[in-house]
Amino acid sequence: MPRLLVVHHSPTENVARLADTVLAGTRDDALEDVEVVERPALEATVDDVLAADGYLLGTTANFGYISGALKHFFDTTYDAVREPTAQRPFSYWIHGGYDTTGAERAMESITTGLGWRLAAEPLVFTGEVTEHHLERAYELGGTLGAVLTS
Repeated sequence: MPRLLVVHHSPTENVARLADTVLAGTRDDALEDVEVVERPALEATVDDVLAADGYLLGTTANFGYISGALKHFFDTTYDAVREPTAQRPFSYWIHGGYDTTGAERAMESITTGLGWRLAAEPLVFTGEVTEHHLERAYELGGTLGAVLTS
């Protein structure tokens, strides 16, 4: 059974709603054969990454960059997982108060270095979390789950 690792930093109620909705999408009834493993960014390990077949990453945009917690995740896993996980599918969500440009660049740079393959359009936005964003979050989770079963 394929394993989807969801690693996120969701420090606010709004971002936690996004993470919960992404996770709900990964567990949609239409997806029968996907094991979903959720890890807060500060708790995810090299073993978690190596054991997964695909990845969903979530972060806030802080001071023009990904959260320190997600950066810590990459800092502590990057070298050990780069070669063995190349070409695995992934996507991400980023929520910012005002600007996500630097966070998007960081996510693209890091995942390109890892050799991961973008498998679904990321959800990236600023401002209030709306029903539209939550719908997109659910679809993002479901899409990554479906990619792993196809």
